[in-house]
Amino acid sequence: MSDVLSQTEIDVLLSAISTGEMDAEELKKEEIEKKEKAYDFKRALRFSKDQVRSLTRINENFARLLTSYFSAQLRTYVQISVASVDQLPYEEFVRSIPSMTILNIFLAPPLEGSIIIEVNPNIAYAMLDRQLGGKGLGVNKIDNLTEIETTLMSQLFEGALDTFKGAWSSVVDVNPSMLEFETNPQFLQMVSPNETVIVISLLTTIGESSGMINICLPHVALEPVIQKLSMHYWMSEKKHDRSPEDFRSLQKRVNQAGLAVKAELGSSQLTVNEFLNLEADDVVKLHQKVSEPVVIKIGEQPKFLAQPGKRGGRLALQIMEVLVEGDDNNE
Repeated sequence: MSDVLSQTEIDVLLSAISTGEMDAEELKKEEIEKKEKAYDFKRALRFSKDQVRSLTRINENFARLLTSYFSAQLRTYVQISVASVDQLPYEEFVRSIPSMTILNIFLAPPLEGSIIIEVNPNIAYAMLDRQLGGKGLGVNKIDNLTEIETTLMSQLFEGALDTFKGAWSSVVDVNPSMLEFETNPQFLQMVSPNETVIVISLLTTIGESSGMINICLPHVALEPVIQKLSMHYWMSEKKHDRSPEDFRSLQKRVNQAGLAVKAELGSSQLTVNEFLNLEADDVVKLHQKVSEPVVIKIGEQPKFLAQPGKRGGRLALQIMEVLVEGDDNNE
């Protein structure tokens, strides 16, 4: 419903107030009560909006890298995008995922504690089906995975940890390693039930199957880098990311760069027929006198005027004048 009242609604409201059917003070009281919100201490918001935005950017990059990785591994159409980023109690996250699912628990020092990547069974089995040569059909049979299927799936997600490292490289260099592969969330006791976690939900499509991949990041895991997730930190880092050593190194490389230098003794115009009939000992008349200086070009840009001659038995050029941009001699 629109918050903007029509003129008819405004007239009815003013009429009700003037006739005493409605009390203006009661309307003010109701408006104040609407602004009041109950605070649930079990859902403590420990991440600022700025930090949530930074985590969203990091995981958007993670989703792109993950799309490329799974597309290459499964050799089929894969599309992954960030659907939502929420902070909630760990207990609520555990209750929200299926009773039988794919749980990849890994470490990523210097981040503390464990991190979970939960993969919806429909998506997980579509990946497994592709690995085994199928069409990528999403059939939920997670409750009775064989040892071979478990190994294949575990290796697939272990390889995906490199994309996690790449996504976080702009904030901190992490070294992820798989800790455990689990299918029952009831066995997970990572943090206390009321601990705040960030849950990033990635909408995933593999072939004709779709589902969610959820990343659970406990607050305690992000504490070592929590300050780096603020926009103020990113801007200050960007401002001071060049040290004097960087500039000196850049200057040294520029000074050592090679340039194409050539001296033009003159030019001439020939017809195609004259050019094709040139023979040994023929003389080509140039449009430049012997007494005139030679133009030295850097690349294709005229830069110096010089006098040709010899030095130490070798052909040489003595620079007579430096041309400036816009000089008539540049023609």
